[in-house]
Amino acid sequence: MSEDATIGRPGQRRRGVERRQEILDRAIEVFRRRGADGTSLRRIAESIGVSHAALLHYFDSREQLLVAVYDHAAAKQGEEEAAHPAEPGVEGMIAAATANVEVPGFVQLYSTLVAAALEVDSGVGKDYFTSRFERLRAELGETFRAQQAEGRIRDDVSADHLAALLIAASDGLQIQWLLDASVGLSDTLRTFGMLLQAPRDR
Repeated sequence: MSEDATIGRPGQRRRGVERRQEILDRAIEVFRRRGADGTSLRRIAESIGVSHAALLHYFDSREQLLVAVYDHAAAKQGEEEAAHPAEPGVEGMIAAATANVEVPGFVQLYSTLVAAALEVDSGVGKDYFTSRFERLRAELGETFRAQQAEGRIRDDVSADHLAALLIAASDGLQIQWLLDASVGLSDTLRTFGMLLQAPRDR
C-alpha cells in the first residue's frame, strides 16, 4: 500500500489533490532526467515549472518532496506490476528489481533517500523507509512460510530471516548495478532462489 497520502499535505478539494498529483508526476520526470542532486526546494520548483509557494503548499521540505516523489513513482510501478503479476517471493523481487533499474534515476533516488534516512535528525524519510522495510519483511515472511509449508523451499531456516536477506540482496545488487551496469541482477537473485530449494535427500 502506498504511503503517499501521509507525506506532506494531500490538498483540499478535488482540484488541490489533482494539482498535487501533477506536481509529483512532473517531478518524477525531472528526476529521471537529472537525478536527485543537492538543489534546493526553490530550484526543484523551477525545474518542474511551478512556483516555490506551490511546492510549499504541499511539502514542508526538500526531503518530504523527494520521499513523496519516490512513493508516488513506486505506487505507479506497483500498479504496472499488478497488471503482470509475478510469483510472490524471489520471482516477485526479481521483477521489482528489474523494473527499478529500467527507470533512469529511480534506484539512485532510492539509495539517496535511504542514506539520508540514516541521519540522526532525519524525520519523514526515516519513518517512511522504516515502515516500508517492516511491511516488505512481513509480506515476504508470510510468503516464505506458506512456501515452506508446501515443501517448496527449505524449512530449516527462519522465513523472517530469509525475507530480510532477500531484501538486503535485492537492494545491495541494485546499488552495485548503479556502479557497474554489467552486474547480473536477475541471475544473481535467482541464485538466491536456488539456495532456498528444499534438500532432495528427505
